[in-house]
Amino acid sequence: MTSDVTKTQPPNPTQTNANAAEQRYIICMKWGDKYGPEYVNRLYNMVSRHLTLDFQMVCLTDDSTGIDPTIACYPIPKMDLPAGPERGWKKLTTFKPELYDLKGVALFLDIDIVIVDNIDAFFTYKAAHEDSVVIIRDWKKPWRMIGNSSVYRFNIGMNTYPDLLANFERNFDTIRQQVRHEQAYLSNYLREHHHLEYWDKTWCVSFKYQCIAPIPFNFVRTPTLPDGAKIVIFHGEINPPDAIKGGSGKWYRHVKPSPWLKEHWQ
Repeated sequence: MTSDVTKTQPPNPTQTNANAAEQRYIICMKWGDKYGPEYVNRLYNMVSRHLTLDFQMVCLTDDSTGIDPTIACYPIPKMDLPAGPERGWKKLTTFKPELYDLKGVALFLDIDIVIVDNIDAFFTYKAAHEDSVVIIRDWKKPWRMIGNSSVYRFNIGMNTYPDLLANFERNFDTIRQQVRHEQAYLSNYLREHHHLEYWDKTWCVSFKYQCIAPIPFNFVRTPTLPDGAKIVIFHGEINPPDAIKGGSGKWYRHVKPSPWLKEHWQ
């Protein structure tokens, strides 16, 4: 049974555009029962330890039970889509032209990431264009120029991307035949209508592809943290608690315990 989502007071609408542009948000999203509130709270703790700049954390969720009251919780905006597999489409609602009167620069973070070093650079990085969205360049097939949306920065509530979400809703039947996930649509749309930039490739590392040793060495070597990493991304079957204790999904994906993650994921 879900609770009513807490709606915190939005920023003062009389604030100046200059002040709004300086406001920094960390935004995350939680829905369903795959991840509990402890994931959101751990993310907030990691950001607090590793971000020296002022910020407000926002969680878009269908259930705010157990989430630290310091975190502003809002309902996940509804999408005008037919029934079908969700596939993470909900993330696109962060690009609503008006999102609870939030205005400024937002860094979206998946709740199952692990922050291992200072992340000020994700805000201080100067993009080449004012309407750029800065995102991870996907590791598996980088030549496709598709971003991984575990970590992306964008202008929130500034009407910078007025048709990004509306175009998706309007053309959903066509788009879902062309792409499997929201990050592919997001990358394609931004390259066509705005600008897409990628983080320094050392900042966001894949636990699956960059920390775990290649087969068959993964059976004998403990996963390691690459030099320069700031955030470890988890995708596929392994999540932070699985990585810490070790185990396996498919037999060839065996993972030895990674106790070094435990000191960060708290």
